[in-house]
Amino acid sequence: MDFQSVETRIEQALEQVRPSLKADGGDVRLVRFAGDSGRLELQWLGTCAICPMSVFTLRAGVERTIMHEVPEVRRVEAMSGIEPKDIGLSRGD
Repeated sequence: MDFQSVETRIEQALEQVRPSLKADGGDVRLVRFAGDSGRLELQWLGTCAICPMSVFTLRAGVERTIMHEVPEVRRVEAMSGIEPKDIGLSRGD
């Protein structure tokens, strides 16, 4: 069996869910994986960044798929792809 990095396997799992996200104009990207805690951070992109259903998509689709394919992942968190500058705010506002 070939060894693949955890990040590679996470990306492969994300590829399984991307068609559904892209069908609605969204996407997701890997931000970081902390191997010591099993915590995975993702960033919502496109319409996923503003969708009120993204938390359900995260738990029922993305998280379930990743945790099934990559058992080293114990927790998945996602952040919006929106930066304060994108909505007319500076970081100090």
